[in-house]
Amino acid sequence: MHLLIATAGVLPPEPVADFAEVLVGRDGRVTVMNVTQTPHEFLKQLAADEWRPFDASPDSREPETLSAAERYVEERGSKMAAPVVAALQARNIEPRTLFVEADEVAEGIIGTAEALEADVIVLGTTQRLFDESAWTSISMKVASASKAPVLLIPQPDRQTRGTGRAGSAGRPLIERT
Repeated sequence: MHLLIATAGVLPPEPVADFAEVLVGRDGRVTVMNVTQTPHEFLKQLAADEWRPFDASPDSREPETLSAAERYVEERGSKMAAPVVAALQARNIEPRTLFVEADEVAEGIIGTAEALEADVIVLGTTQRLFDESAWTSISMKVASASKAPVLLIPQPDRQTRGTGRAGSAGRPLIERT
């Protein structure tokens, strides 16, 4: 099984890692991605100016081989994906990371899922699913247009934040037997 986790920094890491651990088992693959929607004028400015990366740590790819826009997308994506990646690594799941620039975030997620032949897409929700405004959200756009199943994980409510494996009513999200 190949699990694609798309995050914009609002995806609760612990419940996502719980699901990933159960869904992929020992033989599955996990890719954590972020789609950056960047105004083209900003990208042109990055390309024209001498831009200094936010993160001066060494990277697996040489900085000279990346354009300023690619470095921006990679650095922003790394920051957004870091909590989910750390939660997965704590469970001995070594995810691949992928950072994409796209005009439409939902299309970027769907296109990536199709290119990777992902079996399941995991997304966070920031709005109530049955609220009228939710139907215009990125999560709902992906859920309605994706060929792959989509698992939506809501933000835990204030009472259960930080408790790890509890759902919004304090019940375990995943029960292991």
